[in-house]
Amino acid sequence: MTNQGGYPPRVPPRGPRQHQPAQMMPLPGREGGYRQPPPRRPGPPPTRAMPSRGDVPPPPPPVARRPRRRFGPGKVLLTLLSVFVLFLAGVWVYLEFSINRIAALEDYEGRPAAGAGTNWLIVGSDSREGLTAEDEQRLVTGDVAAAGGGQRTDTMMIAHLPDNDTKPTLVSLPRDSQVAIPGHGTSKINAAFSIGGAPLLVKTVEQATGLRIDHYAEIGFGGFATIVDAIGGVPMCVDKEMHDTVTGITIPAGCGDLDGAQALGFVRMRHSDATPRSDLDRVENQRKFIGALVSEISSPGTLLNPFDVFPLLSAAPDALTIDEGDHLHNLVGLAWAMRGISSDGVLSTTVPVTSASAEHWDKTKSKQLFDALRNDTVVPESAIMN
Repeated sequence: MTNQGGYPPRVPPRGPRQHQPAQMMPLPGREGGYRQPPPRRPGPPPTRAMPSRGDVPPPPPPVARRPRRRFGPGKVLLTLLSVFVLFLAGVWVYLEFSINRIAALEDYEGRPAAGAGTNWLIVGSDSREGLTAEDEQRLVTGDVAAAGGGQRTDTMMIAHLPDNDTKPTLVSLPRDSQVAIPGHGTSKINAAFSIGGAPLLVKTVEQATGLRIDHYAEIGFGGFATIVDAIGGVPMCVDKEMHDTVTGITIPAGCGDLDGAQALGFVRMRHSDATPRSDLDRVENQRKFIGALVSEISSPGTLLNPFDVFPLLSAAPDALTIDEGDHLHNLVGLAWAMRGISSDGVLSTTVPVTSASAEHWDKTKSKQLFDALRNDTVVPESAIMN
């Protein structure tokens, strides 16, 4: 394209480019009009829509930390108590199945009917079973042949445990008492044990007293001494020196602990100036010693001392013999009732006799005694003899 004169049109020189306003686009709905959008104002950040529970499963719960096990005083005490209970249960089972048993109680025609309360026949026999020659010499048991052979009973007692609030009663039966022995005429009561053992002795006692015997316990020479030694001796006060002219045993006067050999000599002694009534003094000493023995065994000083408890638990099964129908809880009940002998909580007496020889029972007074036991009534003062 040319201008007049045939020259091309003059092009103005290029200069700095001037800024041209931006062309504004027309807003929809507005024809021919333009409007600048308002500046953006800052606002809250956009929120994200949370998915519904049906869309995304909830996150797993946080894993709980296992607490540390801490053995506080309560747990330690509970553990020790559990161990102690298990120990007692084990000891109970051991004793229940370890104690010797015999068939001492038998039913027969004419047997006395059961009365009130519970009756034990407690027997101390002169059995030397299990003793060595050294033991027999140490315990001064004497010669079996010289004693007439067989087994005899140095101690016979009826322990009556009432069903009411009357006192328990411990009655000694003198060994020389003349009674009818079923099938064997009249003889000393201890001969029944030599002739027919425990069953015949129980039957003889039942027929002579009219009392039904419910439980039976027996202990021999060796077992008696072993139990005393197991608990470290039994405290006893002796008013006057006791010297047996037959066995040669001497027990000095005063208070102290009797060991097994001394204790056996104490409960058997009757040939001494300290026992002028012979068998009557002996049975009184026997009841006195049993009271001290039971009190010592049941004392906290013995039960909480392992050096006494464990030897006692070891000695008891071999030392005792009970009826095949008896159990350990029966023995515990007997011991618990007899613990009051030393504190006048138990009535202690001998069957009333007519003379110091103790061969014949006083029929009237002995009947009063046995009737009171049968009916759980108070024993009359006239029927008590020490």
